[in-house]
Amino acid sequence: MRTVLIPTDFSTNALHAIQYAIQLYKCEETNFYFLHAFADEVYGPFKKPNGDSFKEQKETVQKNSEYVLKELVEKITLKEHNPKHTYKAIAVFESLVDAVNDFADEQNIDLVVMGTKGATADKKITFGSHTVQVFKYVKCPVLAIPENYEYRQPKKILFPTDYMIPYKRRELKLLNTLAALFKSQLYCLHISDFEDLSYRQIDNKRFLQESLSKAYLSFERSPVKNKAEAILEFIGTNEIDLLVMVNSRHSFLEDMLYRSTVDEIGLHLKLPFLVLQNLSR
Repeated sequence: MRTVLIPTDFSTNALHAIQYAIQLYKCEETNFYFLHAFADEVYGPFKKPNGDSFKEQKETVQKNSEYVLKELVEKITLKEHNPKHTYKAIAVFESLVDAVNDFADEQNIDLVVMGTKGATADKKITFGSHTVQVFKYVKCPVLAIPENYEYRQPKKILFPTDYMIPYKRRELKLLNTLAALFKSQLYCLHISDFEDLSYRQIDNKRFLQESLSKAYLSFERSPVKNKAEAILEFIGTNEIDLLVMVNSRHSFLEDMLYRSTVDEIGLHLKLPFLVLQNLSR
């Protein structure tokens, strides 16, 4: 049984992410959880939260959140007649990252799916601040869906890697299952001027081969250049449907996430982006 958590701020982008997730797992038994974290909505008007007015604001926001979530579940249940799927919703008085982390740990969530931007995000940027925070700090795989991306099966998956990090089995199992589900071609792209690998890289590459046994796996190499350009060039040339990267210390993805914005790197994605976490759960 798959467990998928979808944070929502009730924006068009969030609803689009829900529809993508439902399509992605339409052939698998899946529990979908829709989560709305409303702490920011309560604290926004109250810089010094005290007194009855704060309590009333919290109760009002919570009731409204629960009502909208209930409507969302009813709407999706009526629209999506899939006996393999169940839909549940929860409103929590927490920040988004804390809420997602706590719920993912409590329910043993396999995957978090969300939009690339929320209701108030700048249309010029690729990833909103909330999405970047979830990428950085949530200890669970996160799949971000662009608002205007039309669903298609992830038949071609790109996985840039330097073969330097010891991958987590659970994270790779998720990717392996996904590739098996769609009989996907999975490209492992090594951006390097050198064909020879160190013993450490050879061991990690072998581990990838063993862990991704159900995918049609191929190993590619690209000369060193701007890494974002190399990735985007490969995406365009090979008509990639899904980009997968691992968030770990001293990685290219960490370098992106810890800048003020991902867009400074120039990785302007128009396709789903799956971030795996190299963290123990």
